[in-house]
Amino acid sequence: MATREIRLRVNRGERRVVIEDQTLLIELVRGLGLVGTKLSCDSQVCGACTVLLDGRPVSSCTTLAIEADGKPVETIEGLADGTKLHPLQEAFIERFAFQCGYCTPGMIVSAKALLDAHPEPDVAKVRHWMEGNICRCTGYQTIVEAVLDAADQMRSAR
Repeated sequence: MATREIRLRVNRGERRVVIEDQTLLIELVRGLGLVGTKLSCDSQVCGACTVLLDGRPVSSCTTLAIEADGKPVETIEGLADGTKLHPLQEAFIERFAFQCGYCTPGMIVSAKALLDAHPEPDVAKVRHWMEGNICRCTGYQTIVEAVLDAADQMRSAR
């Protein structure tokens, strides 16, 4: 197998790693101990593996790690600032926007991309943006409410 060294910024930390050419991004981040990113469908359908690559949400189960060379990658672990949770993480807890929690990291990372692009979304925008993330437990209403609450919190903090 061919290998190569890539450089990337993972959750604000510079990394150099040697990977095989066919290594998937989820294998890379989980191999770095960032196990919040979950593997579920393995076919870009459920959103559990969502990470931000250069600020955009991607399915890490179908994205080659080599695509991250020279780019920032942000996972659920990178959203918190030390022990201070990101407003989205806080809102998901306050709204009980999860049950089993398996899809939650991907949901929150996708929602962060939404709020970065659209800081004042309405319900329709949140529902549309989150279509790529499947939850088998919650029914989605509390997820939408959590995203809208976090948007309000983030606007108030500015």
